[in-house]
Amino acid sequence: MRPGQQILINGASGGVGTFAVQVGKWLGAEVTAVCRARNVELVTSLGADHVIDYTRDDFTRDAGRYDVVFDLVGNHSLTRLRRALKPGGTVLISGGGVSTGGSLIGPMGLAIRAMLVAPLVRRHRILTVDARPGPENLATLRELAEAGTLVPIIDRTYELGEVPDAIRYVEDEHARAKVVIVV
Repeated sequence: MRPGQQILINGASGGVGTFAVQVGKWLGAEVTAVCRARNVELVTSLGADHVIDYTRDDFTRDAGRYDVVFDLVGNHSLTRLRRALKPGGTVLISGGGVSTGGSLIGPMGLAIRAMLVAPLVRRHRILTVDARPGPENLATLRELAEAGTLVPIIDRTYELGEVPDAIRYVEDEHARAKVVIVV
């Protein structure tokens, strides 16, 4: 990302999405957050410039075009995600989220397809998130947290014995931000 670029974050009110909105703003991007209506105030408070309510609008069918589409949900095909990009733009896929089509491999199917298709695509870049951040990135995140630029948002806390309830809440209730287990 470079200052002034436009990023769309699909799943902006989730555990990773709330951090992505904040990091996007820190990098100087114009951030569009995709979430449901009940989370508009949350993502706006984190710095989102624009919000799309996915229950009313489909960003892959809108006229908006972005330099980066960061997909944390996995509810759109690669073709549809690429439709929301500017020429030369990047789709960034994170494993997790919901399955698109009920495949045996679940939501990882989109990430696997992205890795297979990426070398064949000329007009856009397709990347998957590397889950092993390097020490430099972790140091930057620590500095941002210490400065108050990156603030963790906690939706609910559960005791260790309530883990099944916590998992149900995350899966069924579309938890906002992070759900914490107290040990």
